[in-house]
Amino acid sequence: MVDCIIFIDGAYLSLVSKFLGKGKPLRFDIKKFAENLAKKENLFCKEIFYYNCPPFQGTPPTKDQEIRKAGYDKFISKIKVSGIKVREGRCQMIENEYTQKGVDVLLSIDIVRKAESIKNFILIACDSDFVPAIKDIREKDKVKVILYYFRDRNPKFSMSDHILSVCDKIVKLRREDFDDAPLKK
Repeated sequence: MVDCIIFIDGAYLSLVSKFLGKGKPLRFDIKKFAENLAKKENLFCKEIFYYNCPPFQGTPPTKDQEIRKAGYDKFISKIKVSGIKVREGRCQMIENEYTQKGVDVLLSIDIVRKAESIKNFILIACDSDFVPAIKDIREKDKVKVILYYFRDRNPKFSMSDHILSVCDKIVKLRREDFDDAPLKK
């Protein structure tokens, strides 16, 4: 099998999981989930990168913020131990809404850097911010990019067709993709 790298937009994957779980996040093994997607494409998952940001922390943090951060830290520790490379941006409050900053840039940087050594990528995301990086690696480095995404009439999943048009293959995520990667107890 040919090697591939999997890049996961963690906030997006979480949103999809929660939607497919009818409001409750699905419990699944992210590493197994990623490896299963690679197998479906007849690829060997050499590396997994996971992008997210820690929850917002006020000064001083509220009790709820501390609890969220502790849960996030526990989750990140588990996936790091499994060998997943975690890259974190930051969470910023803008007009009473939490917004991720830097995550898309980190993912784009890694896509471009890794294109020199691996020629097959799986991307789990929906953001058209990745389009310039994808176009660059496909043209310059001849990297094959498979996009796993989710789309529904729900406005949370609105996405530009632009990212769909620049990938070599697009595959819609299904509930079964999560169910086939159960967490071990």
